[in-house]
Amino acid sequence: MAKFIWKSLVFSPAVLGAALVVSSAAIAAQTPAAKEVIQPQTVEANLPELQPVAIATAPETPTVSSIPVFSATAEKSESGQKVAATEAPEQLAVAPSQDAATADSAQALGVETIEGTSVPVMPAADSTLAQTMPAANTVGNNSVLEQINRYSQEGNNSQSQVTNVSQLSDVEPTDWAYEALRSLVERYGCIAGYPDGTYRGNRAMSRYEFAAGLNACLLQIEKLIAASTADFVTKEDLSTLQRLIDEFGAELATLRTRVDNLEGRTTFLENHQFSTTTKLVGEAIFAVTDEFSDREDTNTIFGDRVRLDFQTSFTGRDTLHTRLAAGNTTPFRPEGSFEGAQTFDLNPGGNNDIFLDWLAYEFPFGSSKVYLAAAGGIHADYVPVLNPYFYDGDGGTAALSLFAQQSPIYRIGGGAGIGIRLGVGRAPILGPTSLTVGYLADNANNPAEKLGLFGGDYSALAQLNFTVSDRLGLAATYVHGYHNRGDGIFDLGGSPRTVGNSPITGTRGANDPTLATGTGARFPLVLARDTAMITNSYGLEAALRLSDRFSLSGFVGKTDISAVKNSTRGDVWYYGLGVAFPDLGKRGNILGIFAGVEPYLAGLEVQGEPVGIKNDLSYHLEGFYKYQLTDNISITPGIIWITAPNQNDDNDDAVIGTLRTTFSF
Repeated sequence: MAKFIWKSLVFSPAVLGAALVVSSAAIAAQTPAAKEVIQPQTVEANLPELQPVAIATAPETPTVSSIPVFSATAEKSESGQKVAATEAPEQLAVAPSQDAATADSAQALGVETIEGTSVPVMPAADSTLAQTMPAANTVGNNSVLEQINRYSQEGNNSQSQVTNVSQLSDVEPTDWAYEALRSLVERYGCIAGYPDGTYRGNRAMSRYEFAAGLNACLLQIEKLIAASTADFVTKEDLSTLQRLIDEFGAELATLRTRVDNLEGRTTFLENHQFSTTTKLVGEAIFAVTDEFSDREDTNTIFGDRVRLDFQTSFTGRDTLHTRLAAGNTTPFRPEGSFEGAQTFDLNPGGNNDIFLDWLAYEFPFGSSKVYLAAAGGIHADYVPVLNPYFYDGDGGTAALSLFAQQSPIYRIGGGAGIGIRLGVGRAPILGPTSLTVGYLADNANNPAEKLGLFGGDYSALAQLNFTVSDRLGLAATYVHGYHNRGDGIFDLGGSPRTVGNSPITGTRGANDPTLATGTGARFPLVLARDTAMITNSYGLEAALRLSDRFSLSGFVGKTDISAVKNSTRGDVWYYGLGVAFPDLGKRGNILGIFAGVEPYLAGLEVQGEPVGIKNDLSYHLEGFYKYQLTDNISITPGIIWITAPNQNDDNDDAVIGTLRTTFSF
């Protein structure tokens, strides 16, 4: 007990210090930038007389931050030549600037910055390209690289061309700009929509965005003129376009320069990139951890694990995973059990030796998704586990323990094999309504007796997912497994992801009944040395996201064990419930609390007679707080408390404290 108190005092300052840092950062909320309104300006220009075109006028609407929208009002003087452009009362909302490029070029483009909000101001008529371009060209290399990075992140929001205004789901005939939009879509075909079928007309736009849209319309009109559709483009249309070209000439020229610069940078990156089909996704974990109990054989450790996943795509929809891993941590294993193991303990070796721990290929086939694993495959790779904010593929950005990451039913078996998922609908977080089947063999590469693809350890899975929405998901799972004598049940099939091919969760008796702690009964009759085990496992999983800031998820499972050569039978149970608070204090943060019971042997029979075993419940209690320091770095303090380790209340409780730092790239 003295050691427990001493280690608690030693470790507490680090955990409490991290918690205080996190708490102070969470409380310090950013004060919204003050919004101001730019006073409208009156600009006079010698413009040709305007003819009515299909441009509607927005009614005045209240906004938080707004700027005047200028409309040209034709006022002929006595000479009939001079036109005064006056301000109109319409207002448009101004969105905060999202990119560095806008801020860098603010001075060059006549943009006034109001405490983080970029508001475009109409240039005077005597503004020339020569005055604007030098300043616009001052956009530095850093801005260009930031643009490339931003454009790559926004790649999934790319627009697609529409041919009828009715294809835009958020555009109604009652909208004030409906007729103008319909003309641009159906007459000129130069308006694009988003992949989800929306136009998002209420979104504020910059002058650059308007210039880009104008350029698209100009190109379309050039095509129409080249096709000799003389009646299709009127003289009035060309006159209006000419006025817009003159008005936005500086922006168009600057936009062309920026595009040219981006093309040059892109060409440079393409010529110097690692591969045109492969990208690298990596993760490095630094962990300081210790077990606080009266056991004298544990010490504070500082370990690591690194994963480098080379993701190759040949069609744009498929992915080949070639992952290398290394690590040097060893699980604590209180009282010889496999309880309390953490995600960074899932490494192929204890001396930072590099191994190929996962090789798999996944691709779509019609409405289904096919998963092929050549090495290191596990069921959770291709089936939804319904444990949001706790599961991240046994990485370093969610729950600390392997038990809290997913139901142990997915830990039964692994290796090489196939998985097929037939899905309906879309649910990015919980996964779609689907039917999933899969088969994984532990030693598929070994032709020896009782090994190979079908002769050795294997597990076959079937799961039905029902997703009401991305807020509620339910699943029912069945796994049939075969385990040679001495192989654990919850061992990922002896995957190269594990140390020593040993089990990774649960008590010793739950993984091998012959290792259960007895109450005076004799165990030689339980299983003969050459007797294999057959398991049939049943599980239910559920997830309920009440809001974007609160989520509940849980599971319950039962595994029936039977010996192949005698009438030995055993029952293994496991269950858990987690509560998550995403984005608590800061976007990307997660506070997670998880409680449950890791797999334990609840009962054992030999030739129909009950065998006395210790089956005290070993409760697993876990709490962690992931603080997202930057986009690529997170710090996670947490505690795991195991009561009655190895399902024996004669054993002292084990409390594991961890401070984990994760680098993602």
